[in-house]
Amino acid sequence: MLSPTELLRRAGILLLLWVAGIYMRAPILIAAPLGERIRDDLGFGQTALGALTTLPVFMLGLGALPAAWLIGRYGARNTLVASVLLTGVASMLRALAPDIAVLLGLTAAMGLGIAAMQPALPALVGRWCPSFVALGAAIYINGMMLGEFVGAGLTLPLLLPAVGGDWRSALAWFSLPAIALSPLLLGPRLHGKRPTQRTRGLPAFDDRLLWRFGLLLGATAATFFGMNAYMGVLLERKGLGDDLATMLFAFNLTQLVTSIVLVFAVRHVLRLPRLLALTCLAHIIGLLGFLLADGLALLYPAAVLLSLTAALQLIVLTALPPLLRDADSAGRLAAGMLAVGYILGFAAPIAAGAAADALGSPYAVVAVFLAFNTAVLPLAWTTRTDPEY
Repeated sequence: MLSPTELLRRAGILLLLWVAGIYMRAPILIAAPLGERIRDDLGFGQTALGALTTLPVFMLGLGALPAAWLIGRYGARNTLVASVLLTGVASMLRALAPDIAVLLGLTAAMGLGIAAMQPALPALVGRWCPSFVALGAAIYINGMMLGEFVGAGLTLPLLLPAVGGDWRSALAWFSLPAIALSPLLLGPRLHGKRPTQRTRGLPAFDDRLLWRFGLLLGATAATFFGMNAYMGVLLERKGLGDDLATMLFAFNLTQLVTSIVLVFAVRHVLRLPRLLALTCLAHIIGLLGFLLADGLALLYPAAVLLSLTAALQLIVLTALPPLLRDADSAGRLAAGMLAVGYILGFAAPIAAGAAADALGSPYAVVAVFLAFNTAVLPLAWTTRTDPEY
């Protein structure tokens, strides 16, 4: 039986992990509902509109390897504190951007901050939560899902009206809590021994799991972030542009609900056979729904299926490194798979936007995501997720 003091200590650690998880996604996804307003103000095309959401995804991949080195050199906690601060400051400064070039530059800087957060948390959770690693991992992943919901689902109905409809004010106020969070992350005590080789931290790219997890992560990241980014133009083409707010709300609420369920069920879910093959196949079915359906009666189920299985695949892949490896190896495995996955997660939506511009049809976006998920389906079939293997 845990003492009240120990329960409070654990609750405080889980709260910090949860809020940090929120800011691994919320600053990225807020661009999706604000995108049309920003484009109207600054003036740019579909490819740049997609980049507002997907450029941070590219930085997640590009920054993963330097982040692994920083973790190995300065420690996971110091890296996390600095990265949360960079994320908050860069996100806030986006509100002052005079043009698309500056806005994308600040978005890239914000993405680098989030890139360092992503491998730092799997490395840190083993030292903050030595006796409840799975719960700690599930909690910060739940925070990620909540961040997606808050950023993409609540911006239009709640945040934007509260700041008078001004996208610049929305970005500024949205970023303040990340800046306040950063010094609080110095509080929890670290358990276990510090790594003896502080400069070791780069991923082992001959690791089979790194490439398997990275390619599958790329497919689900491209699909989820890309559909958030292009949801508006897809609905406009179908004559349903007025339903964007409710569609984004449902799309991202599904992720949040899925993550809450997995807080309690993640270990059982990981043992399901062919789990990642099922999620990839569901991606394909959901994307076909967006490609073929004309009414909301079919589009909402397609969105829910796509979002639920994207959340499941993302959560499973993110939870595995600290379950399969020790704290040092988990950070390096996470960094490598994130580098592969999020570079692909950026490239595919940008290619999709370019295809849509070239062909004059937003349905080209869906076709690119369908091709990606179909290509990785055989790999998903042979990838096990059981932490005991």
